[in-house]
Amino acid sequence: MLVVAFEGWNDAGEAASGAARLLVERLGLVEIAAVDPELYYDYQFNRPTVVSGDDGVRRIEWPGAALLGPGGPADDGDDAVTGPGAAVLHVLLGAEPARSWKSFASELIDAALAADVDGIVLLGAMLADAPHTRPLMVFASSENPDVRQSLGVERSSYEGPIGILTVLADQAERVGIPTVTLWASVPHYVHNAPSPKAVLALLAKLEELTGLSIPRGSLEVDAAAWEAGVDALAADDEEMAGYIEQLERARDAVDAPEASGEAIAKEFERYLRRRGDQRGDEPWRPPAGG
Repeated sequence: MLVVAFEGWNDAGEAASGAARLLVERLGLVEIAAVDPELYYDYQFNRPTVVSGDDGVRRIEWPGAALLGPGGPADDGDDAVTGPGAAVLHVLLGAEPARSWKSFASELIDAALAADVDGIVLLGAMLADAPHTRPLMVFASSENPDVRQSLGVERSSYEGPIGILTVLADQAERVGIPTVTLWASVPHYVHNAPSPKAVLALLAKLEELTGLSIPRGSLEVDAAAWEAGVDALAADDEEMAGYIEQLERARDAVDAPEASGEAIAKEFERYLRRRGDQRGDEPWRPPAGG
């Protein structure tokens, strides 16, 4: 199995990339294939960075995307990822490209085929009208009818702007690799900060669908601290607190026993449309320093 995540448009709260990085660290994955960044990236948009290594030597790191597979020292004991296919799990991680998406997707899908990948889970996160005080929802969908039947997931009816995840999923399905996509909802009023709670939600859904067991490390503590921080922010902002209460009421109505599956699906489609509309009104933002 291959787990895919990209920084950028698909990665609200750094939730998708955060989940993928945790898997890379726990499994000790190493790079087995990478794209040439000169072909796919605009360095004025995804700028290279300079870092200092353990030896004190400064080096430039270029934006890109890489397929990572088994080969390095993996965590063991209570920190080990276990379950079906854990020993051969691969991760594709990188920044969303700026150009030549078709070629980019074809190159990476070819690398996945060479690594004998026979199933792909794509992780994404979107800004949504979601209260931070409730469990963050994850919507699973697939274009593959066999996957939908076996996993009990839906087919998305979203129409609008897309990210690289959708292009990769389309390319994979065309060459016979079944895919499922997981989208976590991240409260849009705290969009400037990483969201460990959304990372937890994605990992929990990934476990549910795959049978993997993924140790959380400090994520649960980090998520509680994140939620407490937003609570403190709202306590000092009456308008924000009132808005969060509205979101809580709406979410509780969706979670009520009488709420239908169709209503929940429509709520997620609305989230996706909001995430795709980059020209709408700016969302509420916390005060500077928040």
